[in-house]
Amino acid sequence: MKKTLCIVAAFMLMALVSPNLRAACETSIVPVTTSTTTNAEEQSAILARVYEIKRMDKSNLSLSEKKELRTELKSLKKRYRDGGGVYLSVGALIIIILLLILFLR
Repeated sequence: MKKTLCIVAAFMLMALVSPNLRAACETSIVPVTTSTTTNAEEQSAILARVYEIKRMDKSNLSLSEKKELRTELKSLKKRYRDGGGVYLSVGALIIIILLLILFLR
């Protein structure tokens, strides 16, 4: 009974994953080259600007100037965090967990 349940689960998994794999293979992959020195320099400049804004006396600024500072901080935060990383989709996590469950039994 356990064996048939595992086999059925594996076939269902393959049926759900195969269309996604086919679509992933059809997309073209474009290599991206980045320079770590410019990223580090840019990130240090962004941090310096953020600290400068935080030390600024905002009590005598108008509402529009405060709003501009907030939008600038949001854009700096977005640029700072766009440093790369590894992204996993929910489907990939489910597949990894199922494979671990099957192989570690």
